[in-house]
Amino acid sequence: MAFESLSEKLQNTFKNLRGKGVLTEADIDAAMRDVKLALLEADVNFKVVKEFVRDVKEKCLGEEVMKSLTPSQQVIKIVDEELTDLMGGGSGAKISYSPTGFTTIMMAGLQGTGKTTTCGKLANYLKQAGKKPMLAAGDVYRPAAIDQLEVVGKACNTPVYTDRNSKDPVAIANAAKQEAERKGYNVLIVDTAGRLQIDEELMRELENIKEKVNPHQILLVVDALTGQDAVNAAGSFDERLDIDGIIMTKMDGDARGGAALSARKVTGKPILFLGTGEKYDALEAFHPDRMAQRILGMGDLLSLIESAERQYDDAQAEKQFERLKKNQFTLDDFLAQMAQIKKMGGIAKILDMLPGMSDAGKKGVNLEESEKEFRQYEAIIQSMTKKEREDPGVLNASRRKRISAGCGQPVSKINTLMKRYDDAKKMLKQFNKPGALKKNRFLKGLF
Repeated sequence: MAFESLSEKLQNTFKNLRGKGVLTEADIDAAMRDVKLALLEADVNFKVVKEFVRDVKEKCLGEEVMKSLTPSQQVIKIVDEELTDLMGGGSGAKISYSPTGFTTIMMAGLQGTGKTTTCGKLANYLKQAGKKPMLAAGDVYRPAAIDQLEVVGKACNTPVYTDRNSKDPVAIANAAKQEAERKGYNVLIVDTAGRLQIDEELMRELENIKEKVNPHQILLVVDALTGQDAVNAAGSFDERLDIDGIIMTKMDGDARGGAALSARKVTGKPILFLGTGEKYDALEAFHPDRMAQRILGMGDLLSLIESAERQYDDAQAEKQFERLKKNQFTLDDFLAQMAQIKKMGGIAKILDMLPGMSDAGKKGVNLEESEKEFRQYEAIIQSMTKKEREDPGVLNASRRKRISAGCGQPVSKINTLMKRYDDAKKMLKQFNKPGALKKNRFLKGLF
């Protein structure tokens, strides 16, 4: 996960400060050296690090901190505020929609950044926000680019406008706009050609599309794994196109996260989204304040709640709780709960957003083993008969032996599953009214 190393090092630094009742200037200096080193190792731009540490140190040496009864908490508060400001401030920027009611979004980026896949992710995100998007295949150069976008569109259930006889991306985009408006769609996402590197030909083409198509938003897709090269690329694109925002992909594979911390400061343009996985729902709106809290080990409950709510099926939850009241909570229901957790990104992602479950806090949790256990439980339940899933009380020794042979798991694993099922059933009884569920936004997404 992004920022793992940075998060752990910063939290260790602040842990050392908490052990001191009074902070001296020497304590602040030592802490800032650790912070500086942690940021540099996370691949944050050197000039950004220098300015950040200077500002934090200046505020930490203020009278409010040095004379505070809890100076370490004041320091953490300052770092939290400065990190938030560094990444864009507050809750972050959002997509701006055209007041005309029809919005055209132009997607730009180099080859290999995941631009075409991100088009699909963005379409999926917009649909969840109540929009009706269409995709347009404006990359007329890369072999199979149109085919790829059609696969993406099918996967996220979004129509794709193509013209295989045209080599003019401007004509394709304008025709797509007419087609989308005619059919009642209100957002057009235009996929454009990329290059292996920034060159004059690429920029001229993108400038031409911008001039002739007049998109309401230009979003740049950059690869977080390329670190500061991604930030430099963003600066180059912005100089020519005046981009409106950045989508940073492959954040799930970048443990450092330096590009995300540097991008806003260097380019002046906000990060709008983070790509956090391969699935089409793995696109998160970027919130600087929430990300700063994640980095500092404070969790991100709001994002966790929102993720739960996106997966929440009101009718299904009502039905489950009606059955629970009648003591009819089955293994199928338990399996459905596990599926919900999977949809939310799995145990690792949930723990990452819980307060107090920082990288240090997760050391006692074998995440890989937890995900493996999910798959094992799924195989066990699917090896049961309908009667056994509906009434687990019939699972005697001989039935468990048969299930064990069918799913390839030992009887002991089946016994563990039944213990987990019983525990979940007991917990759910505490929330056996749909009204109570609706008051708890997090739980409703899980159950």
